[in-house]
Amino acid sequence: MGKSYGAAEIRALRRFGRSQVLLAAVAVVAVGAALFVVLSPPGGAAAGGAPALTGGTTDTRWGPLSPRDRDLLVKVRLAGLWEGPAGQMAQQRAGSARVKEVGQMIAEQHAQLDADTRTTAQRLGVLLPSQPSSDQQGWLREMSRVTGADFDRTFVLRLRTAHGKVFPVIAQVRSESRNTEMRAFAERALRYVNTHLTLLESTGLATQESLVSK
Repeated sequence: MGKSYGAAEIRALRRFGRSQVLLAAVAVVAVGAALFVVLSPPGGAAAGGAPALTGGTTDTRWGPLSPRDRDLLVKVRLAGLWEGPAGQMAQQRAGSARVKEVGQMIAEQHAQLDADTRTTAQRLGVLLPSQPSSDQQGWLREMSRVTGADFDRTFVLRLRTAHGKVFPVIAQVRSESRNTEMRAFAERALRYVNTHLTLLESTGLATQESLVSK
């Protein structure tokens, strides 16, 4: 025969039941919150702690990332996309042994710089182009149509002018950026560009036109 309960016992059982339901609900909320913290990246950040970047200045763990910082990464990436192939082209089309040598060194160093650029951009969440600009593609076509001394002059003119233009952009980021990752990248990039300028000028073909930043 089942046990009979008094009114006081029934009220106690009801209170106990409500408490169990409340505890279960709290447990569900706690578990859900824990899963959200574990599965969500901190602050919705991309790899390296930086958010996907568009628009103006954005905070990263290395400091504010400005439009100028992002623009530098894009410019250095674009440089590698056409100057590397130009250096390789010099191996077949240059007339001067020195231009061939300079082209090979520039192509090899741009491969190293490009790897650095892509790593830094990924860390900061910056999207990079995958092909040269229309102007840069035009310069490559221009070089593909000439050989010998004509190639040598065109190669040095185009690359010396391009390096002269990007040098002050890199220097400005190095001196003004508040992002420590970008300052370190700019310092490394400056060494490459300065080396390339010296190499190109060592050919004796760096004309006054190529020395003027336009």
